[in-house]
Amino acid sequence: MVKLNKIYTRTGDDGHAGLVDGSRVSKAGLRMVAIGEVDEANSTIGVAIASLGNGELGRDLRLIQNELFDLGADLATPGDIEGALRILPDQVERLERQIDEINAGLAPLTSFILPGGSMAAASLYLARAVVRRSERAAVALNESEPVNPHAIAYLNRLSDHLFVSARWIAASDGGDVLWQPGATRNR
Repeated sequence: MVKLNKIYTRTGDDGHAGLVDGSRVSKAGLRMVAIGEVDEANSTIGVAIASLGNGELGRDLRLIQNELFDLGADLATPGDIEGALRILPDQVERLERQIDEINAGLAPLTSFILPGGSMAAASLYLARAVVRRSERAAVALNESEPVNPHAIAYLNRLSDHLFVSARWIAASDGGDVLWQPGATRNR
């Protein structure tokens, strides 16, 4: 368990941060950008949970928040370190099962969907967009140095999970807000 007695350490004042292996990297480097994007994604999921309440979806998202901390630790551990905390294939598969369960009750897509609707749906769509950004950052890092492929797959599935979750919330609140191509051209 992590124990933090002191919040500031001053060790990052020079623009560098420590990784799990003890190395120090620039806070502007690809690894720290990816870690920061995952942190932001986690925060947006927290906002979505606040608008959802304590139902099953909120509980699932709190589990996902915990896994995003694991994913951040995974990204903060370069190389092959014995016993490192890594995202595993079964975590990706669990997301896939949840996506299938949620999606089974939804009408098929007939249009692109605008990211809106209720506060809960809009919050989930925002979280999805931020998760997509974190995925792009992890892919950029992976193009420079190896990243656990399951971490990237997890982020990819998580954006899908948030999308179908937003659609599920919207279904109980009037349905999807559909894109109408060219709808404002003659106004």
